[in-house]
Amino acid sequence: MLLQRSTWPEVEAYLQQSDGIIIPIGSTEQHGPTGLIGTDAICAEAIAQGVADRTQALVGPTINVGMALHHLGFPGSVSLRPSTLLQVIVDYLSSLAQHGFRHFYFINGHGGNIATVRAAFAEFYAVAGDRRCPEPDRLRCHLANWFMVPAVTKLARELYGDEEGSHATPSEVALTQFIYPDSIKTAPLTVEVHSSHAIYAADDFRRRYPDGRMGSNPALATPEHGQQFYESAVAELSQSYQAFLAAD
Repeated sequence: MLLQRSTWPEVEAYLQQSDGIIIPIGSTEQHGPTGLIGTDAICAEAIAQGVADRTQALVGPTINVGMALHHLGFPGSVSLRPSTLLQVIVDYLSSLAQHGFRHFYFINGHGGNIATVRAAFAEFYAVAGDRRCPEPDRLRCHLANWFMVPAVTKLARELYGDEEGSHATPSEVALTQFIYPDSIKTAPLTVEVHSSHAIYAADDFRRRYPDGRMGSNPALATPEHGQQFYESAVAELSQSYQAFLAAD
């Protein structure tokens, strides 16, 4: 059930049964020569909908633009500053909390969002009372990074070993290939790709990672692998979401 494809009476009826909502969050950034720029949001949204189908949950609108300042050296990348993303999340949650939502389960597809999302949760708890959110002490937020799910990381090691890397990875590229088989991209890839440099400003990132990859070999990706990653992530996160609702 998607919030944006529901009517307000349907949402009101949903709230009689559950106060939980799943919120996909990703990024719009380069993913190497063969990765879709929307990879992080595409993956988070698809997995969120899969979890919702299993758990009868409501899915909120995807936050498609995240904190990706270090990717701005590549055409097509779009980023919010951490302070902007924090306020977007706080406003998003405050709006839903005013209607009676209490459990906010974020499914994230971008590592660069993690610190800001966690800071946004703390800010939300601090200002919820001032934002007219009823019973602010009952609000709960959880961040789940699909690419860090144990079943996913285990599968990535088995399929790709050290060639999984940490950005423009074959696992995330495979997932997009499964979701959008008509949008599979190919391009020549160099054998050697840097993997260990720290991340600083955008120009420095482009200089150290010229084609955008970080230690990865996305040429190994297949749609069949993507289906495996999808099913593994959905199964594990469905259990996590249900445990999150029950823990309060």
